[in-house]
Amino acid sequence: MGRSAATKDAHALFHSLRSAYAATPNNLKIIDLYILFAVATAVIQVAYMAIVGSFPFNSFLSGVLSCVGTAVLAVSLRIQVNKDNKEFKDLPPERAFADFVLCNLVLHLVIINFLG
Repeated sequence: MGRSAATKDAHALFHSLRSAYAATPNNLKIIDLYILFAVATAVIQVAYMAIVGSFPFNSFLSGVLSCVGTAVLAVSLRIQVNKDNKEFKDLPPERAFADFVLCNLVLHLVIINFLG
């Protein structure tokens, strides 16, 4: 009996999350997909390293840190572009995107330098 109540609660939770996410603007959904792609790429690289090995360890670290850093910067972009966020209401979306691109450029220059 407790299990069916927990299942009902889980279904209600997923239904409410899905209906709330349906109201999310498309630009935020695209950023969410980009974040999901970056995190999935990092997980694939870690799984590959666990299976095959990490002979060029610098390459492994660079790849994973690139994915994680890009995901973190994309989360920052999502926070700044979100219209419901009152902290960044005066910041135009173009400025937030320019910050995202510039920080990604610096991140990847550091990662390329770390490769050697």
